[in-house]
Amino acid sequence: MGLVINLEIEDGCKIGLWEITEDFETLFGMTCLNDEDIRRLNSFKSLNRKIESLSVRALLQQMSHPGARIVYHKNTNKPFLDDGSYNISISHSHKYTSIILGKNKLVGVDLELMSHKIELVAHKFINELDVITLNPQTRRAHLYIHWCAKEALYKICDKIDLNFQDDITIKPFEVDTEGYITGIVHNNFRHEEYRMHYQLENNYAWVYCTK
Repeated sequence: MGLVINLEIEDGCKIGLWEITEDFETLFGMTCLNDEDIRRLNSFKSLNRKIESLSVRALLQQMSHPGARIVYHKNTNKPFLDDGSYNISISHSHKYTSIILGKNKLVGVDLELMSHKIELVAHKFINELDVITLNPQTRRAHLYIHWCAKEALYKICDKIDLNFQDDITIKPFEVDTEGYITGIVHNNFRHEEYRMHYQLENNYAWVYCTK
């Protein structure tokens, strides 16, 4: 399938989605890798992890240009483009990979297959200000949207001086197949609100934001 979405969501910001249906050899042939890229690729022991990595490179080339390269901060492992043309955030889950690019804005994205009993771990990321529906038909999706939203905000804030559970709150909202929510990052170092887009499709939850 390859490229599913390559969309400009606002001035200077793009969101992309790639469905991984290709094998390793096909994806490898679609990407332009230098020696350092290949060294990093070979460091992954799992074939699935290698395919995920190649899907990221293939998607980035579609969203930017064939020579676009991702490098990683040696301490935080945060991805960035070597030419500084965009801020970037990356997420992948099972058969999908997503990238968001921001030319003059910070960006964050998270994508999750809704395959686990997330209720069992909700106490690890939901705080007393998060309002979770009691409706059993939508509760699971509600929790996954909260999880993805907090992950996207955690990334956009560079994970620095931030408690994933206590410092990030999602304002109350009703679950739909797609919509906007508000995320709040609050601690001793910052108080910021973010407008976030979410989408539920094919048993995946997908949330992204810009700042």
